[in-house]
Amino acid sequence: MEKTAYGKSRPLTSFFSVDDVLILTGDISREMLIERMLEHLGRNYGFNNLGQYRDAVWAREGMSDTVVGEGIALPHARIDGIDRPYVCVSTVTPGVLFTEWKPLVRLIILVLIPEDTPDLYLQILKALSKILVKPDVAAEVAGLGSAEEVLRFFDRGGLILPDYVCAADIMNTHFDFLRENDSLRCAIDNFTSKNLSEIPVIDADGDMVGVVSAKALLRVCLPDYLLWMEDLSPIINFQPFVHVMKNEGNSWISDILTGEFPSVQMTSPAISVAGEMTRRDASVCYVLNGRKLMGIISLPLFLNKIFRE
Repeated sequence: MEKTAYGKSRPLTSFFSVDDVLILTGDISREMLIERMLEHLGRNYGFNNLGQYRDAVWAREGMSDTVVGEGIALPHARIDGIDRPYVCVSTVTPGVLFTEWKPLVRLIILVLIPEDTPDLYLQILKALSKILVKPDVAAEVAGLGSAEEVLRFFDRGGLILPDYVCAADIMNTHFDFLRENDSLRCAIDNFTSKNLSEIPVIDADGDMVGVVSAKALLRVCLPDYLLWMEDLSPIINFQPFVHVMKNEGNSWISDILTGEFPSVQMTSPAISVAGEMTRRDASVCYVLNGRKLMGIISLPLFLNKIFRE
């Protein structure tokens, strides 16, 4: 198939029309809803492989929650053999249960994405972020009485796909950190209780000043003169660790702090994250706004966003 050029600043509504909007007012299960939306797209566009598309959507649903905002779900799948995205929008007035521990969903946007456009889902999610932050937006859209009104809602919202996915679009904003005046004990507690291998360090202004790592802690416990010994078996009972153990409350993370760490700015293209981690042989990249730490991207998170989201 000939590949479609999406172009810059393309509106979200360029991927669907009034015919792709379903207004539902009765009770329906998540399974029946997604099935109905897929069948609706199949009729509109003459899909020959609807079973394949169905399997792909349910496989993605099984991987993780697709509720992306209060009352809003974005079920989706990457499909081999399609040359453009297909979108079906549905509103369900009474709501439908997508996830046990979250409120009912009233606005559902089903997206089938070409397999060779791994960034498109993230671009669509970024475009939707304008409405995801608004309270009660799902109930507002579900209260509209016609497909034309729903389409106009999205048009008025000015939901434009960004030109590229940036680091801020894929970073994790929930992370552990240490203060630069914390003791070595604080670092060890985090390494052991939270199963962390490295922790960012920030100052009183929120600027990132460095990283402490479990590897660096081992180097403090096992200085170079010991590592020159080919056989450490004469050293039993972890004697080299005793000094650190006795003084961890009165020692400071500056003993193992490094000011060299992989980082990108929030607006950097996401591909820059891969380059930074590869160049530095790192499994974590820190996302900054100027010098302030805003988020963290681990290698598993990056790979999941690119290959599986």
